[in-house]
Amino acid sequence: MSKNYIIYTYGCQMNVHESEKIAGILSSKGYTKCDKSEDADVIVYNTCCVRENAEQHAFGNIGMIKKLKKQKKDLIVAVCGCMTQQGNFAEKLSSMFPYVDIIIGTFNMDKFGEILDKKLNSKKRIVEILDKNRPICESVKPLRSSYPNAWVNIMYGCNNFCSYCIVPYVRGRERSRTLDNVLNEVKSLVESGYKEITLLGQNVNSYGKDLGDGTSFAKLIDEIAKIEGKFRLRFMSNHPKDITEDVVKAIANNQHACKSIHLPVQSGSTRILSLMNRKYTREQYLSEVKMIRSIIPDCALTTDIIVGFPTETEEDFLDTMSLVETVGYDGAFTFVYSPREGTKAAEMEDQIPAEVKKDRIMRLVDLQNERNRVDSLKYVGKTIEVLIEDYDQKKNAYMGRDERGRMAYVEFTKNIVGKFVQVQITSTGGMSLLGKVVKVEEEM
Repeated sequence: MSKNYIIYTYGCQMNVHESEKIAGILSSKGYTKCDKSEDADVIVYNTCCVRENAEQHAFGNIGMIKKLKKQKKDLIVAVCGCMTQQGNFAEKLSSMFPYVDIIIGTFNMDKFGEILDKKLNSKKRIVEILDKNRPICESVKPLRSSYPNAWVNIMYGCNNFCSYCIVPYVRGRERSRTLDNVLNEVKSLVESGYKEITLLGQNVNSYGKDLGDGTSFAKLIDEIAKIEGKFRLRFMSNHPKDITEDVVKAIANNQHACKSIHLPVQSGSTRILSLMNRKYTREQYLSEVKMIRSIIPDCALTTDIIVGFPTETEEDFLDTMSLVETVGYDGAFTFVYSPREGTKAAEMEDQIPAEVKKDRIMRLVDLQNERNRVDSLKYVGKTIEVLIEDYDQKKNAYMGRDERGRMAYVEFTKNIVGKFVQVQITSTGGMSLLGKVVKVEEEM
């Protein structure tokens, strides 16, 4: 009889890739992915605690599985990831959800197979939350699910301790993979047909600093430039305090690297940036933007912005609005600040009322959406290269992004997922683009 599993993933691309690794472990043990909880023998919740809504979503879904667990006594329910690594959250989970069989943290997720075996041979619940970093595991082969995109961790953890962020506490300090291991993985993925590689790290600009052998992020980009084949290279995230001319020049000189940089600003107010412990000022950030555009004039810039940080005044918020207008972002991920237990910001007085945060986020979103709308109109009549990533059933069209990250939809009679296509843009739909295929990869 076949054994099935399903993994529910919350949070960022880092978590998506870690779920691929858990899927790889389960696949190696003879389990097959299924689409419904009712058909699963193992259900895994890979949690995130960076944003409050992801945490609440996970709690809600774990609670809903109680009825199924009563019906299927042999069902294994596992919870892992950032949420379990926080303070006393493992104990809280154990108390709230006594039917959860496995609770593990971020530092031993690569041991999921061994822990599952241990559970199957025992009637006891397993709770294993390690409190320190372990050596990076290179033996787990992920079961990738995002073709033609592939995610590649280059480092783990963070040393920055932004006052609002829980990541250093649940992911540990920065640890880099060796240059050879990263390059070998990227080469293998390209040879296997993946067309877009995204390098992952909480702060990719810090890559290699802990290795002590001269390895750097700029050197990694230079080495990836030597890999043959047609593919795109992206990475996330950059920290503005660490981005250098060497990194930007490496991007400019790499034929694979998308001329697109995600540079999270978080706030346009120097006062708020100081309270956030971001270690740069508004002026320094704008100087980095100027440097980037002096080296890559047409570089697309995207960002993250937090609205409603403790003590944020209307003047502080207007500083953020003016910075958005000054930089002219190609896209912005905007968030309402939510306190994360265990961080310094959560202890600050003068937390901003919910109605004020709601008003500010709506004004910011409207500003960025209007910029996206105007920018999209500039595409009309132009022909751009798009990597087709998927088929949208609702729109009955293929979808993919250009180098700048802008989404385009096209109709086509053949399956072109994973193909680079030349698309002539005919109209827009807000931030997205609509067009017709001019050429497909094989014809180019």
